[in-house]
Formats: sequence, structure tokens, C-alpha cells
Amino acid sequence: MHIPAIRRALLSAWDKTGLVDFARALAELDVEIIATGGTATTLQSNGIAVTRIEQLTSTPELLDGRVKTLHPFIHAAILARRDDPQHLEQLRQYGITPIDLVYVSLYPFTDALSRTSDDNELIEMIDIGGPTLLRAASKNHKWVVPIVSPDDCTRVVEYLRASGDVPYSLRRQLAARAFEYTAWYDAHIADYFEPSPFDRRLLTVAAAHSTELRYGENPHQRAVLFGSVQQYIQQLHGKELSYNNLLDLDAALHLISEFAEPTVAIVKHTNPCGVGSGPTLLEAWEKAYATDTVSPFGGIVVANVAFDEAAAAQIHPLFTEIIVAPDFDDAAYAILSKKRDRRLVRYNPPALADLIATPSLRSLLGGILLQKSDTELYHPGELRVVTEREPTDHELRAMMFAWKVAKHVKSNAIVYAAPDRTLAIGAGQPSRVDSARIAAWKAQQFGINLHGSAVASDAFFPFADGVVQCAQAGATAIIQPGGSIRDEEVISAANERNMAMIFTGMRHFRH
Repeated sequence: MHIPAIRRALLSAWDKTGLVDFARALAELDVEIIATGGTATTLQSNGIAVTRIEQLTSTPELLDGRVKTLHPFIHAAILARRDDPQHLEQLRQYGITPIDLVYVSLYPFTDALSRTSDDNELIEMIDIGGPTLLRAASKNHKWVVPIVSPDDCTRVVEYLRASGDVPYSLRRQLAARAFEYTAWYDAHIADYFEPSPFDRRLLTVAAAHSTELRYGENPHQRAVLFGSVQQYIQQLHGKELSYNNLLDLDAALHLISEFAEPTVAIVKHTNPCGVGSGPTLLEAWEKAYATDTVSPFGGIVVANVAFDEAAAAQIHPLFTEIIVAPDFDDAAYAILSKKRDRRLVRYNPPALADLIATPSLRSLLGGILLQKSDTELYHPGELRVVTEREPTDHELRAMMFAWKVAKHVKSNAIVYAAPDRTLAIGAGQPSRVDSARIAAWKAQQFGINLHGSAVASDAFFPFADGVVQCAQAGATAIIQPGGSIRDEEVISAANERNMAMIFTGMRHFRH
């Protein structure tokens, strides 16, 4: 006679979604169901026969429910190896019947984090027995089926109905899911107890699978998105976001967060190719686009105010991959959504501001780099004029605009700007003077006059030649961190050309 592989199942679920259907399916397969307090009550009220956990342990729930399943009769039933005579003899000796399936839905600690800051309440939402059950079942997955997600219950039932068993490949997959889930769960608890990752001995990253991307940077590379991106952005229209789209989107949102006045930025391959501010979104767009009318093709347009009809009508003819803003009015959405593939994305400014302040991670060489985010423009009190001539008000405003943008340009970064717009951008060159030359050359190609402009350099000028190049292009003011051993030569070169120069004392490399 065929004996089903799954004869007893332990169910303990905080989230009762799908619980009754799963238990009923198991009962129809003649699986004995064991359940903890609230789970047992739910099943019994739906007419499903249940053995309550205390009937096996002969012990009631203790300590307000803190202790329910932490008992040797429960864990021996889960952890016993079915191919070990000594294990089986010990089960027989103590009258313990094996448990073949464990389904657990943990206390929702992460949900509690989002609704309360009360320490006592949060600590009570830390599940102890549930993760222990899952880890025990997962360790013994050769004989016990561990389930942590309601999505997997249907698959398990299908196999049981078809063959009376669950294949080893699925058991091992379910065990991996259980271990990764308890690790994710514990990572959130660790984050709560010690919010600063810089003060930890071990780095835990709690990020759930979000979506499989079409591919990575290139079509031959597989890519998956992890994390809660939907807290910060919502796609309203267009094709799914790609790996490169998401990288550009991240860069665009960090850049636009620097500006309070209505501003538009155009980003291509994570580099700004034009930024403009103005009283209206249309004026801001026109200033940003004028910087470089070629590179925006296929780029990202980001604004820090809601898109309106006037700006949408002007941008619509241009091929843009993504347009992102805090919102789109009805008329703007109607215009911009006419292009089927164009992505329209809405972002949440308050949530984004909190995110930008969190430490950033980057993987390399089998390790992870962790750093404080670059949220400051300069150290308070360290902004100082180092040249004989003070900058005019016009120059100072242009300097600050350029400085905000340079912070988001790949090093070596040189940005020429007016008080309300970029005029030319040189990015990513090994030589800073080459970045200055390339920016000036691009301005010439687009008929932009750099006379009277301000220049921002993300790091110090190592030689005076960079300052000379900027002056030859027409710049009259420079903002840079300072700190070179040749600062005096650089300052002298600026004085000789009647330029104003400010040192910020803060570098903004972007690698």
C-alpha cells in the first residue's frame, strides 16, 4: 500500500491569506493538521479538523504567547532524520510522530516598523518560534517541506495531488526561500536595533526581489531588481524600466533634489547634459535643452515640479526614454503618453529626500563599499574667496548653480554656468584640463557664448593650465574645493586674469 510522504503538517500563520484553502486541500489529502492558537481557531471555525499544538506538548501557550512551539516534542518531530535508526528509536521512545510539512507566516515586524515607533510594541512583534520552525524544517528539507510564502502552497498541493510527494528539487528550493526570508527578516530587526551600518561587525542588506529585468547593461547580461523602489517612484505609462533606465533615473533624481526653484535636468548615461531653472517649467526646459541639443536624444528629462501642458507640448516631439516629475497634470499626461514606449514616472519628493540621506552601497571584488551619501555642498564656514577680486552677485549665483550640477557629473567634472542654467559640461576625462576644453568646444558647437560665465570644478585644479583654459573660454569666476599643493599658482593665474575664485573646502568626486 502506498503511504503518502506528507502525513502531518504544522501550520502557524499570522497572515491568514489563503490559509483555509491550503488547510482544506491538505485535509482532503488525509494530511493531519497541527496548528497554533489563532491559526487553529481560524481553521476550526471553517470546519477543518485540527490538532492544537498544546495537545502534543501537554503545555499551554506561555508568556503571553511568546512560547508556543518551542518544545522538544515539536522540534524532534521536525528535525528527526527518517533514515537514522537512532533518531526513529528516540521518536518511538517518547511517543513523537514526525511532522512532514511546516507552513509559517511570521509576525509582521516590518509592517509594525512602518506604523509605530513604540519600542515595546516592536519588540513584541519579533517572531522567535516561527523562524525557528522554518529553519528546522529547512535544515531537514529532505524529509520535511518548509513553506514561508502563500504563493508556494498551491505548487505543493499540486504535487501532492499528482504523486503524494514533493520532489527534492522543490524541497531544496523552498528551504532556500525560507532561509533567505528569515535572513531578510532578521536584517530588518538588526537595522532597528543598530540603524548605523558603519557601527556593525556584519553588514546585512534587507532587500526583497522586486522584478526580473529584461536584461542588464547589455542584452547578454541577466539582471534582477531588488528592493522597495515603488516607495519612491511609480511608473504611469510606457515600457517597463530597464537596468540602464533605473541607473539614469537614480542619477536624475539625485541631481534634481539639489534645486528648490522650478528646474529641469536632462540626463544621459547618468551624466547631466543640461540643467535649467526658471519661473515656469517651460522656461526651465528651454534653458536646460539649450546647453546641448544633441545629447538629450534618448535621455531622461526630470523636473522638480508637476509637468504642465506648455512644457509637455514643447518636449513631446523629442525622443526621450523617460520623463519623471512629482506629478503630471491631465493635459500634460495626455500629450506625453501619446508615445507608447515613453516611460512616464512620478516620484515622491519627501520619500526621496529621506532616501538620499541614507548611506550608499557599491559592490566590487567580492566585497561591498559603504559610504555616507554626498548630501552637502560645502562645509559651513569654509566657503571663502581666495582671489583679489570678489565675485559679483551675478557670478556668485552662477558659481552656486554650477557647483550643484558639478556634484553630479562624472569626474573629472567641469561645468560652465549662468545663474539659472548650465552653458557647457565636460565630464569623465582623465585630465581636468581636457574636461574644460571639451566643455568649451561643445559650447562652441551649439553657439553658446561663455563670456562672463562661472566654472565649477568637482576637485582642485592640480595645475594652473585648467584655470587658463577656463579664462580663455570666457569664464570670469571659478568655484572649486582647493587643496592642491599648487593652489598659490592657480590663484595667481586667476588674479592675473582678473577672475574671482572661491574655495569650498569640499570635493565632489563621482566615480
